[in-house]
Formats: sequence, structure tokens, C-alpha cells
Amino acid sequence: MKNLRLFISLIILGCAAASCNKDYLQRLPQTKITPDAFFNSPQDLETYTNGLYSQFVIKSDDINSDNISSFSGGGEMDLMVENGLSSTTVGNTGWDNWNQLRSANFMLDNVYKAKGDQVAINHFIGIARFFRAQFYADKVARFSDVPWYSSAMSNIDSTLYKGRDPRAMVVDSIMADLQFAVDNIKADEGTRTRVTQWSALALMARFTLFEGTFRKYHDELNLQASAGTFFQKTAWACEQLMASGKFKIFTTGKGAQDYRFLFSSPTLSGNAEMIQWADYQQSLGIANNTHVVLGWEWSLSQSLVYSYLMTDGTPFTSLPNYKNLDYTHTFNNRDPRLAETVAYPGFSTTQDKSLYIAKPNLGAYDQLKYYPRDPAQRQGWYADYSALPIFRYAEVLLNYAEAKAELGTLAQSDIDNTINLLRDRVGMPHLNQGTANAMPDPVLAAAYPNVTGANKGALLEIRRERRVELACEGLRFNDVNRWKAGMRFQDSQQGMYVAALGPIDMTGDNVPDIAILASPSDTAVLAGLTPDMRANISRFYLKDKDGKDNNFYLENGTNGHIMFTRDRDSKRVFIEPQYYYRPIPLAQTVLNPQLKQIFGW
Repeated sequence: MKNLRLFISLIILGCAAASCNKDYLQRLPQTKITPDAFFNSPQDLETYTNGLYSQFVIKSDDINSDNISSFSGGGEMDLMVENGLSSTTVGNTGWDNWNQLRSANFMLDNVYKAKGDQVAINHFIGIARFFRAQFYADKVARFSDVPWYSSAMSNIDSTLYKGRDPRAMVVDSIMADLQFAVDNIKADEGTRTRVTQWSALALMARFTLFEGTFRKYHDELNLQASAGTFFQKTAWACEQLMASGKFKIFTTGKGAQDYRFLFSSPTLSGNAEMIQWADYQQSLGIANNTHVVLGWEWSLSQSLVYSYLMTDGTPFTSLPNYKNLDYTHTFNNRDPRLAETVAYPGFSTTQDKSLYIAKPNLGAYDQLKYYPRDPAQRQGWYADYSALPIFRYAEVLLNYAEAKAELGTLAQSDIDNTINLLRDRVGMPHLNQGTANAMPDPVLAAAYPNVTGANKGALLEIRRERRVELACEGLRFNDVNRWKAGMRFQDSQQGMYVAALGPIDMTGDNVPDIAILASPSDTAVLAGLTPDMRANISRFYLKDKDGKDNNFYLENGTNGHIMFTRDRDSKRVFIEPQYYYRPIPLAQTVLNPQLKQIFGW
């Protein structure tokens, strides 16, 4: 039986890794094992659900959002706002993982065979429904109306090729799955690397906040009247987690180092902020690739960097000269989380005097968050060994504060028990609701013009705190979408400010590390450097030797913020409401003519 269970797990893992289409909704595992010979006990169910864990996608970046200045790999959002996305160019991304749904439904179709402890059986049913809810939450976020399948169908089932079901119906089904998961999954599995009742509550809080805000701000859905119900459910789910006493913000009094520990430590075992986390250990042969976040294919955006407050709690954008502060001075007297998220002047990957030099061709604000700090944790390509959060308590607190603000019931005590706990960790001043509402930040107000009401200032600051605390955790894209703030995707994101062409100090020691030059022949601006400096300085050119533009330029020609020729040469346009959704790949609509495109696609 032990070998049988292992075999079934391997089959499920293989299905989860495969590329597939609707065919996988009806296909049984290609083995000699039949449902009649399995799903007979809680142990069988446990073995099967072990294979579902491969469905977790753990993000360590914000690619495709306004937190990225430039992505050399080419993101889907860039393609879309340049009018290059269509049903023929979108590929199967986001529509090609129906095998994950089939895996959950296959068990749910056969679980009636299981005999034994009903509490244990319901626990594993809850885990399967948790993964089905997560699957459909992602589908709704991307496509809105999608076909709902509650079983793994046979190859003669006509409903296999049905059309899209209404968003409201699909969401009701997601909520039923989540409530069952919350009511039946055990609270303590002995480890927080497994799905627990608390994981289900965290997913419920995340999804209901998404759906509530999406319904409130997206009038094209005509679902605004039901938004409040979802905010109430967000608050309820968060309250269960908060009242449990099992979770708290991780702090040992080390400030920014405590924040860093959450994303670059070898283990998160025993960390009370972790609702669920993923364990990557060399001894287990399980690794990730988080070292590539640092200067590999993208940098973070100026708008993200400017979001971090000053250490006295005032906005960076309230400084009279904030737009003209160079790279090193931008980091002075800022929220400590900035230097834990963006590679700061003086950072060393080797923890010695060899300093990291940020590269201007991607914007120079290179991502540091998630980078394994200990060189021993970085063993090569897909050989990084640091633990990664899946659900953490900080997000729950942010979800709660936002839901309460949207409901109009936010009190200062709510802020003290949520936002201000996050600020306490890094020694930042508290947010005061009255002050925020009396003087809303004009920069935030311009970024989110549809935020109104008595709690406008506080809600804007909650959004700031969310962007700062959760930067690079893969949530920003959905946040901008649900707030109907798509114009932020239209913005041409910028990099660091450059006062003039020529040598630039990037490490804060007053010694130039790089030089931005008009072209390879523009060497006159280096005349003041010693021969050694000229020989060792890294040079970046606006034009190559043939006079062709490189990928970046300066805002004002010879000075200003770094900008990108791609955005200049192909104007970014965000079309509402169409671009809040994605087209179904053409091949799928040919295969199933019942699938119709929505919102202009």
C-alpha cells in the first residue's frame, strides 16, 4: 500500500506539471489503479492530496505591475498596453492548467468510497475544495466569467464544452468551497507547511477583499450592491485569525532585519507570522531561484520607491526637491523597508567590501527583497535554499484594515491593531486616522482618483502601507486591477534621477562607480577621473557606436529620470474596462465555440 500511495502521488505531480487543455478535465490517471482500488480511507485521501500542493505558485516579484520599471523579458502587461495582446498572441497562459481542477475534482468524485473517521475524511475533502477554490479565484481574476466544473467529466459528457458561467455564480461556488474548507480542515497539522484551517481563512480573506473591491469599483459588472457582503466576510475571516492568538507580527527588536528574515532565511519554522510557508532545503533536494530577483531581468519602479515614507512619517513626495534627488540621497531617512526591498547604496552580495553596483539600463532600483543574503544559501541556478511565505499574518492585518475602511467602520483602534503593528516592527511612526483624513496625500489621491468619502485619507494610506509591506510578493497586479486603477499600468515607469551625463557614485562613498554617456565616443566627461577610475568604471550609453538608441534614455536629454525607449516609441494605452480582463486563446474558442470573448476582446 505504501508503494501504491507513492505511485499515485507521483502520477498527480506529473499531471500538475504537464501542459494541458480541456482533455484533462475528463482524463483519469494513466495507471492500472482504478478509483475502486483507491480513495478507500483517510490515508488514501492524504496521499492523493499531497499531490495537490504542487499547485501553489509562490511569487517573489511584481512583474506586470507598476512596481516594475523595466522588464527585459517582456511582460504581458507591456504587450497589452502597446496594443499587442489579442486572442492569437495571448497564448494559453492562464487557460492551460485545467488539469489542476481535474485533479481536485477527481478526488471529490470518488471520496464517497472512503470509510473511517469522518472528521479526517472531511479534512481532506476540505483540502481538495481549498485547491479548487484557489484555482477558480485565479481564473475569475483573469477572465471573470469562466465555466464552472464541479466534477471530472467523462468523455461523453456534453457539458465538457459548455460556455462561460456568470461571475456571480462562479464566485458563489468558490465561497461555498472556502466555507467548507474553513469549517472542516484541521486547525493544526503540526507544521505550517501544510494547508490548515488558518490557510483557508487567509485565502478567504484575500479572495473576498479582491471580489468586494472589484465589485465596488468596476461598475461594468453591475454587481456593486453586493460588494459590502464580501467586505464583511473579509473582516470575519481576518477576525478569526486575529482572535486565534496563534499569529503575530514577527519582531525581535531588530527592526528592518526582522522584516528581511521573512524572505531570506533558511527556515521559517516556529515563526508566528507564518500562516503557511514553503520549505526549501538542500538536504531535501528542494530549491528555488530567488537569487535572480537582483538585477537579472528587471528593476523596481520609481513610483514604488517614492511610496515609502520618510522616517518621521511624512511623505517623501512632500520634500520640495524629491524629484531631483539622486540614487544615494533617495535612500536617506526613509522607511527601513525600502532598503530591504531595493538594493541600497553600500549593499554587498558577499557581505564584505565588495559592493553591489545597481545597473541603470533597467532603472537602477534593483530588487533586493527575497535575495538570499547568506552566500551559502546561493548554490546556483534553481539552487537557492531560503524559506518562502505563502500566507503571512501581515497580509491578514492589511486585508482587515482595508475591509473595515471600505465598510465605513474603520476606527483608530483597528489601525493600531493592524497598520501600526507593521510600522512598529521597523520603528516607523503610527498612522493617525484623523490626521490622514484631514490631509489626504495629494500624490496618492491623484493615483487613485476613485477613492472618496470620509475615510479617503486613511484608505489611501492603507493602500500605501499595502504597497510597501507587500512589495514583490506578487499581489500588486491584482490590487491595481481590483481598485480599477488601470491608468497606473498606462504610466511609463521611471528609474533613478541622473543630474548629468558622466560619472555617478552608486555606493555612497563619493567615488564614481558607473558613467552614463551619450555614446561610446563621448569620453570628455570622464577627463577628471584618474586613469584607474577611467579603466574600471562601468559605462552605459544612450546610443551605441552606430548611433542607434539603447533601451533607456534620460527624461530631459542629458539629465532627468531614467526612461525607456520602448515606452517612448510605443505609447502605452490602457483601455477600460477591456484591459482588466484577458482574452481566451483563439485555439480554445475554436475547440469550444460555446466560449465567447467578453469586454471587447
